[in-house]
Amino acid sequence: MNKLIAILIVVVFLALLVMCSKTYAQTNTVTSTSSTVSGTTTVDRTPSTASAPGVMINNQDVCSTGSSMAIQSQILGIAGGTTVRDLNCERLKLSRQLFRFGMKVAAVSMLCQDARVFQAMEMAGTPCPYEGSISLDAKKLWEANPEKRPDYAEWKKANVEETEFYNDDTIMGFSLGGLALLLLLF
Repeated sequence: MNKLIAILIVVVFLALLVMCSKTYAQTNTVTSTSSTVSGTTTVDRTPSTASAPGVMINNQDVCSTGSSMAIQSQILGIAGGTTVRDLNCERLKLSRQLFRFGMKVAAVSMLCQDARVFQAMEMAGTPCPYEGSISLDAKKLWEANPEKRPDYAEWKKANVEETEFYNDDTIMGFSLGGLALLLLLF
């Protein structure tokens, strides 16, 4: 029984050793000669390679970048590519174009959709426009409608104190539970 276990361990070890060894591509040359024909045959056994496609973006005024990737094993190769939109770049380009058209409030409103810009404008004392209102009117409207802020979740953590309210049913449950506990102690 011990010999069988030892042989099994050796076989498993050798199998793991074979699986972990490096594999290299080989080029075999076979020469064959006969009385009528002689020549050399080359057999190429190199594994094929998955090449990542080049994602071309020909226009420099595009707010997207290309990315590609390839994975190759000895049996299967997979390659793919895609483009990724840069929303902040789009926001900047749209704001710049609105400003060129003379729509300054709309340009600032476009930038104010970013929470960082919104907070910077607020700290500078020049609040972002709110539905056509600017300056102090916009500030009052932002204070009245904080849920429309781009940084609402962060603003809520800093400005809203959550308190726990007990309704009459909860208080009644606590009272009855306390009364039952007192009766058990007596």
